[in-house]
Amino acid sequence: MLSYDYTVLAGTQGALGHRKKDRLFELIDRMRLPTVFFAEGGGGRPGDTDYPVVSALDTRAFALWAKLSGVVPRIAVVKGRCFAGNALIAGASDLIVATRDASLGMGGPAMIAGGGLGDVHPDDVGPMTVQEPNGNVDVVVADEAEAVAVTKQLLGYFQGSTATWTEPDQSTLRTVVPERDRRAYDVAPIIETVADEGSVTFLRPRFAREMVTALARIEGRAVGVIANDTRFTAGAITAAASDKAARFLQLCDAFGLPVVSLIDCPGYMVGPAAEAESLVRRASRMLLAGAAIRVPLIAVVLRRGYGLGAQAMAGGSLHEPVLTVAWPGAHLGPMGLEGAVRLGLRKELDAITDEDEREERVRQATAAAQDNAKALNAAMLFEIDDVIDPAETRTVIAATLGAAAGPKPSRGRFIDTW
Repeated sequence: MLSYDYTVLAGTQGALGHRKKDRLFELIDRMRLPTVFFAEGGGGRPGDTDYPVVSALDTRAFALWAKLSGVVPRIAVVKGRCFAGNALIAGASDLIVATRDASLGMGGPAMIAGGGLGDVHPDDVGPMTVQEPNGNVDVVVADEAEAVAVTKQLLGYFQGSTATWTEPDQSTLRTVVPERDRRAYDVAPIIETVADEGSVTFLRPRFAREMVTALARIEGRAVGVIANDTRFTAGAITAAASDKAARFLQLCDAFGLPVVSLIDCPGYMVGPAAEAESLVRRASRMLLAGAAIRVPLIAVVLRRGYGLGAQAMAGGSLHEPVLTVAWPGAHLGPMGLEGAVRLGLRKELDAITDEDEREERVRQATAAAQDNAKALNAAMLFEIDDVIDPAETRTVIAATLGAAAGPKPSRGRFIDTW
């Protein structure tokens, strides 16, 4: 555990302080110790007289800290003002927990003014009203006491299984998903029901809200969970959602956490606005990350599994997970069924002059496509492994993880900061 002291020169980073920190970083590497860093502080210390220095660019602290990526879990806790070098320590961590009143930024007011960019109040540099929705912070809490409690829970996920747990009522899963395909719903209660009671921590919940990432436990075993939230872009995967999921998959893989993917996805988001967000490259990150993970992946299709987006949620293919199952009401297809009908029957539809008649033909054809796209048909053709009772989801996942449990992946990959 490391902490800057804001009461000493505003928690700035002096040369001897760096040497002290470097020593501990090297011991952390040698002893494989999970690490918590309370990072509050003003960054580098201009005019430091503790040590002969000209540029201080030979400081090793940042490289040593970055080299710990994928070696040990590293959690940064940010309270108050955290700028420049202190912010870089936080940004290079695996997870960031911040209090609601924190201000986090790569340059503090002095650096901003020195760059000729005007005077900015410290609390306006990087407030949580900005850093939470933009995805820089994983969990935002009320105060340091809550930050410590959350940090303890986060550390626990990386330190093995728990011997005791409480199982929620699983029968509620049979009615939690709306029957109407176009009706949105909150996927969080599904995650909290499949997981042990009180074991779920949602990460970056206000960033790329169409993609949910969470750490949880199932029968005491720590797992990562990704899920589509249909309340946002109908659950379609945007560029930001792909970034969020890809980085999370790397985190789980680095520390040996199996991944459970809950799928209700109409595909990737499309259109000129989506493409302007570098969708082609960023969407592909999720496929690469999913294909590269060495931990067990289990996929559960809750309602819709369409197109490349659904494949990305399953690691690139429905046969990539160690188990791919669906709930009885689920449908699977190469793209949204109504869209496929309108494309495939374009000539026939264009020939129908009456609009009501045309739309009725679309409804009929879509209904036929939905009947063909039922999860049971996909299972009969061995595209997925099984169709299960939703109330048995937790049991099936736990049994599969028990069979798939193996040694944690060896060191060899760092985790993207983004």
